[in-house]
Amino acid sequence: MSRPVPAYRSRRPLRTAAAAMLTALALTAAGGVTTTSAASKPAPEGAAAASTLVKTAQNVTDPGRIPLDHGSTVHWTVSYANSAPGAPAPAVVTDPISGAGTAQTYVPGSLKVPPGWTPAWSTDGTTFVAGDPGSGTRAVRASHPAARPGGTALATNLLPPVRPTAQSTGGDGFTPVLHRTDSGDVEAWNMYHHTGPAAPQAVCSNLSTGQPCTGGPWPRPLNTTPGPLGSGNTGNISSTLTPQYVLDPGRPGVLYYPAVTAAALGVGCLDLGARANCGFFALRTTGGTPSSANGMAGLVAEAGNLYGVASTGQVLCLEIASRTPCAGQPYAPVVRPNHDLPGGTGSLYLGGMTTAGGKVFASSSPQSSGSTLAAAPALGCFDPATATICAGWDTAHPAGPGATHYTYNAFTSYTASGAANGVCTAATNGGSPLTTCYGIDGAPLAAPATGLGAVGNGVLVFNPEVVTTATDTRSYFPVWGGPVPGATLCYSWTTAQPCAGFPATATHPGVGGGATRDYGYTYDATTRCLIALGDAGILFSVDPGTGSTPCVHSGAAVTLKPSDFYCDGASGHVQGYTEARLEGLDLSHVNLAASAAVVTDLDGTVLATPALTAAGTVDLSGISAADHPAITVTVQLVLNSAADFTATNHPALVASYQGDAPQICVRTVVAADCAVTQVSDTATATDGSGALTSNTVELAVAPGAQCKPQVTVEKEICTVSNPHACGPGGAGPWAKKSPVGLLQLLGTAYWRITVTNTGPVAATGVTVNDPTTPGCRTAAGTFDLAVGASRQVYCDSFLLALPLKNTASATFSGLNAPPGTPPTTSAPSSAVACSLLCILTKES
Repeated sequence: MSRPVPAYRSRRPLRTAAAAMLTALALTAAGGVTTTSAASKPAPEGAAAASTLVKTAQNVTDPGRIPLDHGSTVHWTVSYANSAPGAPAPAVVTDPISGAGTAQTYVPGSLKVPPGWTPAWSTDGTTFVAGDPGSGTRAVRASHPAARPGGTALATNLLPPVRPTAQSTGGDGFTPVLHRTDSGDVEAWNMYHHTGPAAPQAVCSNLSTGQPCTGGPWPRPLNTTPGPLGSGNTGNISSTLTPQYVLDPGRPGVLYYPAVTAAALGVGCLDLGARANCGFFALRTTGGTPSSANGMAGLVAEAGNLYGVASTGQVLCLEIASRTPCAGQPYAPVVRPNHDLPGGTGSLYLGGMTTAGGKVFASSSPQSSGSTLAAAPALGCFDPATATICAGWDTAHPAGPGATHYTYNAFTSYTASGAANGVCTAATNGGSPLTTCYGIDGAPLAAPATGLGAVGNGVLVFNPEVVTTATDTRSYFPVWGGPVPGATLCYSWTTAQPCAGFPATATHPGVGGGATRDYGYTYDATTRCLIALGDAGILFSVDPGTGSTPCVHSGAAVTLKPSDFYCDGASGHVQGYTEARLEGLDLSHVNLAASAAVVTDLDGTVLATPALTAAGTVDLSGISAADHPAITVTVQLVLNSAADFTATNHPALVASYQGDAPQICVRTVVAADCAVTQVSDTATATDGSGALTSNTVELAVAPGAQCKPQVTVEKEICTVSNPHACGPGGAGPWAKKSPVGLLQLLGTAYWRITVTNTGPVAATGVTVNDPTTPGCRTAAGTFDLAVGASRQVYCDSFLLALPLKNTASATFSGLNAPPGTPPTTSAPSSAVACSLLCILTKES
């Protein structure tokens, strides 16, 4: 028995697909024009419907006006309705710019393609490249690797379970940073820590493919100068011991990291999407005495600023939006200096940072080796609101019994309801880690029963990843050292005890034999997995519920903004959201009961938490596209098996809406050359239904003031009385005045009128004006004159009285002159029929 089809699947036919079957399409909105030549023919009865292309154009410079003017900007639109049968298949739409460089010129940056499509440009019409080459473009192209019928859907591949990567992340990578690309791939970036400036440090791994990212070979060096990542030992930025990273909330894909150069401490900038350095923002000079700024801790973000701590104990600050140092920074020290001996530029700050309750906290380990004054580990507090040390923290608070203890971390403590209430650090001296905590107000706070004190002697503790759900707030601690080759500890602040269902010490025996030496985790909320990295240089995943490795989860998020599929400026293209669905996945491999879906606005507001049906679909029809013009659909899947994720099969999440066929747009400028009297455009495509050709749009170009025909008239009289010599092609001779006595007192005069167009455009509807001899007008009729062409008109008149001065002119219009443009009349030209009386009258 078949399953009933939901009402929202009953879609009306696409308007553009129907219009494509017409022999002409007239658009009236926004300066639309009439197109010619059918885009397609109706499919034979019983045959599968073919995909269609419909081409339209708009006058951007003077909306609604056709013909165009020289110099006008034209907005070309091709609507592509995919009706290819079967599974998603590659589709390519190509739009050659007819007369590129002569009749019209491509406007750089004007190519617009729908989401999921890849733009390309060509300067020779055949070879296409990924970057916009500018006004020399002769053709544009949009391609989709797996176009779906209708075209009103957007897909993102589900992330495969992250298994230990085949390639090492190399060196000594620290905490992974996740980045989702425009194509839907998920990348994990990391930087080698405590590395000298010249050495390569940045590494990118593609979690979607399990391979190194494009743009390698990896690692690549980091530099202060903005620009593409280099190669080899060409860096000039040193990395810190316990780096913490911040993603810019207003610049997608931009990462900030603590950086040290020969001259300054500050913030390094890395553009993950562009694979490029995006600068270095110095916050204080290196050096100084008696305490030297050699290195730094950080970074953490609070109230729109980035904070770090110099080895002098001073607080460093950068405004994120402006990328400028905060007023008054560097601020006074909040902790004792460590590794601050003069001459030790590049020495490593030993400690960490965190935030709680709007305050910034830092730990410091002033060891005797390298520090101006040895002391026990300490915690300090900085108040961004006052730019001073926090109330209750006039001096740094001890976080260990003596100078032999040291710490790599500083972490936030929480109440059972998930509110930050203090700061802690876990220090070691070869024994078990010792945790010390203080409230935000500086008062002592009982250390949580995290289990850190029971992991064994010599175990090192690094900053935890905090994961907050609707029912729990958890900290996941990376640990290693002594008897532990690498493990995760989980503490629930909600229950005030180690996490239920999670091992007391979750080791990773399936990763490098267990020798992972964990440094840092990043929680991926889409798949609900911890992505981990450690001193062993292997990237792996941990299930945050069970501690198992790998984390056999998957997931994806699709942001669907239907208006982005259209570029003609018109409204009414979108009718409503329909559904999201899983593709390429055997649903018996999914634990649907443990999986979830959520639909949000772009600001993260939850609109719905619909159930995943047994068919792997999510109903979106109840969400108004008018009220919510863009939505993000996220699915979080718990898998029973990862067998569907292979080299040739890529399961995906597909979100769709009901609407018109998507559009590809480009703009051109009409050439100023008066020889250009029209511009045209025809698009082609290939998809699963075969080869396609759009209708052709031809737009007339009106002559401007500088492009009017230059028409002249030459009126002459035959100087002999032989009709054969004075007729068409006759030898004449011809003159402006007949010889005296030729016509006696009366006779027949033979006239020749030469009409010439010297350009720069053709003249149309040319007529001859000759009020004295109407037969000349009749003989001329109405004709057109191309540029450089002439026409001769022969006529005669019987003269009853001499002498006679005969004057002629021509009236004409320019080719493609706008309707209603009055015709132009040339300058007159005269010839005289003379007699004996000419002598008496001196007629000339």
